[in-house]
Amino acid sequence: MPLPAALQNLPLPIIGAPLFIVSNPKLVLAQCLAGVVGAMPALNARPASQLDEWLAQISETIEAHNRAHPDRPAAPFAINQIVHKSNDRLDQDMALCAKYRVPIVITSLGARPEVNHAVHAWGGVVLHDIINNTFAHKAIEKGADGLIAVAAGAGGHAGVKSPFALVQEIREWFDGPLALSGAIANGASVLAALAMGADFAYIGSAFVATEEARAVQAYKDMIVQSNSDDIVYSNLFTGVHGNYLKGSIRNAGLDPDKLPQSDATKMNFGGNATKAWKDIWGCGQGIGAVKQVLPARALIERLVQEMGVARARLALT
Repeated sequence: MPLPAALQNLPLPIIGAPLFIVSNPKLVLAQCLAGVVGAMPALNARPASQLDEWLAQISETIEAHNRAHPDRPAAPFAINQIVHKSNDRLDQDMALCAKYRVPIVITSLGARPEVNHAVHAWGGVVLHDIINNTFAHKAIEKGADGLIAVAAGAGGHAGVKSPFALVQEIREWFDGPLALSGAIANGASVLAALAMGADFAYIGSAFVATEEARAVQAYKDMIVQSNSDDIVYSNLFTGVHGNYLKGSIRNAGLDPDKLPQSDATKMNFGGNATKAWKDIWGCGQGIGAVKQVLPARALIERLVQEMGVARARLALT
């Protein structure tokens, strides 16, 4: 199945995951201009009116770049919409996405046909993130164009399925756009995602430790200093299971090895949505590959170099 126009001929087969609180126009533009699909949650714009300013900035900058550099156009950008019923900003944020004809919308925490129809009305593409094959079927049945398979080890809200199992099961019935998320932080992992059958690698945590990311320095430093042993999987903080840095949990006065259980009724992505993420820092298991805080372009250049090394290694086997 051919990819939708917005996802064809991308400079690199990489989507930068939308990072709650952390992603901002500066990071999104750095990603897009370096050949990676840059994404951010609509809810990162606070107050809500700021989203209008941000979308104008991103759209105008990418358009200007493409006019000046027709031989190397930027990658498109994406906006993440939390479609859970507790997000009381969804209608307002969707109206702004329509105003700027956002090329890619990433939907999370629920598949809603009316949201998909709205995006299609302005010519956009919907990618829906899922944690298992059952949810993947539901997303496509409700009108999503493509899927983001959030496998074990992904930062923030994540599933427990092996990426091998999840991609294999999805590809048995779905040949549309598929991105893979879960502990991808170097070029060899990007190449592995493609080899498994994904069209794109979906990278989040590594971009937290970039100069453009809107994260406090202590967050970035903790990623550089940590590895997979420093990640804990819990549903305490939002009601949905996710991966977090143990160090941030300890700093909040909690024992990361003895966290109580929560439940889905605690999910709230309304006005107080940032509270759970301010001091408890989401992070995936792939951060052992992150050795220093870099400009986003330098990180992307490293990924490209590592992909080349991995290809050469395969050619020798």
